[in-house]
Amino acid sequence: MSHALSLFAQKYNGRFVSTLRWSQLDELWDSIRGLPEGWYVYFINEAVPHEPMQAEDLKVFIHEVNDLLRRDHDYDYCGIVYADSFDSPSIVKIYDPNNLGASCGSSGQKVHPRWLLSRVLPEEILDEAPTPMNRKRWWQRFVK
Repeated sequence: MSHALSLFAQKYNGRFVSTLRWSQLDELWDSIRGLPEGWYVYFINEAVPHEPMQAEDLKVFIHEVNDLLRRDHDYDYCGIVYADSFDSPSIVKIYDPNNLGASCGSSGQKVHPRWLLSRVLPEEILDEAPTPMNRKRWWQRFVK
């Protein structure tokens, strides 16, 4: 007996492309900022959002997470943000520079993103990796 995957599960487990270069991440942020309505922002292991983030709050989140990524992932390449499409994204996985593991799964353990942007209502994702308190405090600025 097969069970159909939800739309969210299909998207979450679907095909993604990596923002290998920081310039690609800038272009992805521009795409999202261009149509900021309807985005759910989910911090894995925290409460699943039931409403999309307000457009202005999303723009602040993008600015803040971009700063965090560039500060904590001090390399000349990005490679830690994945989207289903650069031109018309509907789901974006943002990995924590301090908990990368092997995001490709080669270590045998699945590493989930720390943050998820989705145009589809997210479903709970449980990650066994501990969430650092500094990330929880950082996130609290966006939870209203």
